[in-house]
Amino acid sequence: MKQAQKTKWYQDESFWKTFAPAMFTQERLDVTAEEIGQAVKLLDIEKGAKILDLCCGMGRHSLELARLGYKVVGVDLTQEYLAKARKQAKSDGLDIEFIRDDMRKFCQPESFDAVINMLTAFGYFEDSEENIRVLENIYRSLRKGGKLLIDIMGKEIAARIWQERDWHEKDGRIFLFERKLSQNWSWVENKWMMLHNGKLHKYEFGHRIYSAVELSAMLTDSGFSSVAIYGDFAGADYDHNAKRLIAVAQK
Repeated sequence: MKQAQKTKWYQDESFWKTFAPAMFTQERLDVTAEEIGQAVKLLDIEKGAKILDLCCGMGRHSLELARLGYKVVGVDLTQEYLAKARKQAKSDGLDIEFIRDDMRKFCQPESFDAVINMLTAFGYFEDSEENIRVLENIYRSLRKGGKLLIDIMGKEIAARIWQERDWHEKDGRIFLFERKLSQNWSWVENKWMMLHNGKLHKYEFGHRIYSAVELSAMLTDSGFSSVAIYGDFAGADYDHNAKRLIAVAQK
């Protein structure tokens, strides 16, 4: 008898529901319009272009892109997030297609002028080939000359600001985070905990971490003709002051 496969952390609806208050803070929501405005400049795409928001979460970037006049498709695996995104789009009178799918499988050949993948939503898979498959799917989904923007926490930045443990309190919830590096600085093992109403929620998971050189090489190996690296959404150099690792790759 075949044993049932264990649910991975990125497939676990309870994980995303539990830590939504930590990931989608008011401070983060408040900078959405600025992030998208700057991202659109980095991508240099015309109004009316069709954009894929891969791993769209609750749709904050999808909604802002639609407000700016872009045709948007949002893809995510978490049903609750997609339900909230659809509800908000309907409330705002925005026409956005939200699709539930795994980024290792989602592919619509030559359908998009641009793809965005924001907030370190890349590198979820321990098998490196699966992360490469995500990039290959994106490449195939882009039209000729189309562009991909990936926003992650780069390895160089992580080394500069590394904290093994930290915590904060928000709206009656106490969040505690632990991190450990392994596999020669290529993998981060995480333990996230939330204490709320006397109950402790605890999840352990890992994800890959990339340097600018490593991410650039992966994008080139996946077929992209050029890759530009930035240190923030404003287009700053990726140097010792970088805040994020942002790659813009063109098909």
